[in-house]
Amino acid sequence: MARALRPPTSLRSRAADGRRIAALGFDDAPFEKVPDAAVPLCGIVTSGTRFEGMLWGRATRDGTDATDALAALALDSKFRPQLHVVLLDGITVGGLNVVDLPALAQRVGLPCLSVMRRPPNRDRMRLVVERLADGAERWERIERAGPVHERGGFVFQIAGATPEDGEAALKALTDRGRVPEPLRLAHLIGSAVITGQSSKRA
Repeated sequence: MARALRPPTSLRSRAADGRRIAALGFDDAPFEKVPDAAVPLCGIVTSGTRFEGMLWGRATRDGTDATDALAALALDSKFRPQLHVVLLDGITVGGLNVVDLPALAQRVGLPCLSVMRRPPNRDRMRLVVERLADGAERWERIERAGPVHERGGFVFQIAGATPEDGEAALKALTDRGRVPEPLRLAHLIGSAVITGQSSKRA
């Protein structure tokens, strides 16, 4: 059973007042391209753009356990009481393991954002997803993530807060460029843990 959680403070209010936003950013690390392979999940906690801690978990390649895995990592973490927002590098992990974004936000009691580098090609994505036996269910989860917003140079979907909140949080969590620091570090550190060195692109 999920514990009772305090309502999140408005992300826009925190950013406007100059208070740091504590974020947990998840990215999947390199994984084997074989059926049902274990997919490493790297979670990085930052206060603003300052590194605070790291989480490590697993999901299944092309599975259906992404939402459960991410929720468990966030809720069981010692960092949970200080968090204000959760960021994901896209709406899937480990290939086509689709995160149910509104369900994740409800379970962790925090706004959740799926952040992308560019607007997705939804027609192409739908063709790929619906080739799977349960493709219709996976596509429903993608649809539940809501519209893709392009604000302040960021591309994202959000559950549990407004697009304005999302933009404010992403700006406050980004040191340079258009990749918020929790996701940038999750990508670099996750790659280094698995391969021995960080990848070229975050």
